[in-house]
This record gives sequence, structure tokens and C-alpha cells, in this order.
Amino acid sequence: MQVQQQLINTSGAFFNINDNVRKTIFILCIAFCLTPFSSPAIALLMGLVMAQLMGHPYLHLNHKATHLLLQVSVVGLGFGMNIHSAIEAGKEGVLFTIASISGTLIFGYFMGKWLTIEKKTSFLISAGTAICGGSAIAAISPVIKAEEKQISVALGCVFVLNSIALFIFPIIGHHFNLSQTQFGLWCAIAIHDTSSVVGAASKYGTHALEVATTVKLARALWIVPVTFMASFVFKNKSKKVSIPYFIGLFILAVIANTYIPVVNMVAPYLIIVAKAGLTLTLFLIGAGLSRTVLASVGFKPLLQGVVLWIAISTTALYAVMHLA
Repeated sequence: MQVQQQLINTSGAFFNINDNVRKTIFILCIAFCLTPFSSPAIALLMGLVMAQLMGHPYLHLNHKATHLLLQVSVVGLGFGMNIHSAIEAGKEGVLFTIASISGTLIFGYFMGKWLTIEKKTSFLISAGTAICGGSAIAAISPVIKAEEKQISVALGCVFVLNSIALFIFPIIGHHFNLSQTQFGLWCAIAIHDTSSVVGAASKYGTHALEVATTVKLARALWIVPVTFMASFVFKNKSKKVSIPYFIGLFILAVIANTYIPVVNMVAPYLIIVAKAGLTLTLFLIGAGLSRTVLASVGFKPLLQGVVLWIAISTTALYAVMHLA
């Protein structure tokens, strides 16, 4: 998400509203996101609506805010988990993770060639779909020396599909009567970004959230080997690999909640704050998806992203229903 700033653009807003009025409305939306009446899906929808109608009044702060809020919120969610059940959830997801990441990258490569999509754009879309959305794109793009347009197209594609997933995954999960464990696994495998994974899973249930968060963060660690692979494929050995260090803090939070009684007592309040932070994160992400951003993606990259997403979603759904 470090290059998310390149994705966000306030141009293309439908109404030309006084800046002070726009800021007031924006702050009121933020306040609503922090109340119990909001939810990740509602917050994301509010952000999308605001992006189309008025634009983002605090563009220069959005990148840092979403990046920090997501990390703090994920760490906070760790205080609601037990280390033993988290390990079990991680074990269940490891085979699915390996199979889905490798399969998505290979399928994405051949799709990109078939659609004659620029090589770096195609790889960023594939990696974002395979691992963890914007975070993977942010880590890999400097290693392969991707241009701003290539990064923006990949991020736009991933965030658009993320937004759709947050709304439709819980509906599909209930339709197929998925258990909490099945839905958590499916979310972690088939939804790109950690924010939307946690948002969808929290709507489904507490155990689904635990499974989804653990598996998704374990999946995010694959940024490191995939980035090294990308540096070899694109023949660039001069860039450092960006490692998601906040995952270590998440693990410490889980351990503290399991073994330290005092932490266990305050954990419910920390979880409330973490979920509010996640809801706000999704609002800010939605507020960055202006019409200009959506139009800049282009048909072929979007088609690659959609086909890859449908392929991984349906395959993972079958796997968790019949193999998990």
C-alpha cells in the first residue's frame, strides 16, 4: 500500500463543492465510521460514493493514514485470538496458500501473454491477486522498476475487485452454508487485500475472522520469496525487499492475549478500537477510487484481474467445501 498515493485522484468528482463543506462532510463520514452503526461494507460504500460525487479533500494524507490504520488495526485484532487456535488455522491454510499462489502466478502469466498486456502490469496484477493486493504491488513494483501508470493500473484493478468482494462474499458464504472455518479460509485465499479479507470475515463471524486473519497474514509473508523471484525474472538486483514487519507485532499480540491475564482483560476494548480502525481504513480506500482512477484501469488489465479473481475464488470455494 506504499504506492497507493499514486492511485488516488480527486479529479472527476461529479459536484464542485466548496472545500470547507467538502471537508466537513468528510469528517462527519469519518465520525460515523467510528460508531457502532457503521460496518466495513457501509464504510467502503460511503467512501466510493464520496469519491464519485465530491472527491477526497485530504488527498495528501490518505496514503499514510490507510497504511498506518490497516497495520494498527490488524495488530489490534491479534488481541482477540488464541495462539493455539491460530496455529491450527495456519496449518489448515498452508497447502491452499502454496497451491493458490503458484497457480495464480502461472495462470496470470499466460493470460497476460494471451491478452498482450504489458509484462510488468500483468505481473503486478497477478501478484496482487495471488498474495495480498496493494501490499504485494507496493513491495514488488520498485523491484521490477514498474512505472507509475503500471502501478496505478494494477492497484486500481485490485481495489475495484476488493470492493466487490467485501459485499458479495458473505452472501455467497451464507448461500452455500459455509462453516466459520470454511469461510475464513476462502476469504484469506480469494480476496486480495487484508482490509477486505478482515472486513468480510468479521461480518461472517468471530471464528471466521480469526481463521481469515491468521491465514491471510501467513500468506502475506509470501511477498518476500515472490519479490526475490521477480527481481530475478526482471533482472534487477539493486532494490531491497519490503518485509511486512507488522505481522510480527500481530503474533506478539496473539501470544500476549493467550498467556498474559491482564492483556486478556483489556483485549475486548482493544478489539473494538481495531475494528473501528479497519472500518475507517475501508472508508479511506473507497474515497480514493474516483471515476478517473476507475477509467484509467483499461479493459484488458481489468479482464485479466477479473478472470484471475473468478478462477481463484471458484477453485478455493470448491476446495474449502470438499477438501478442507
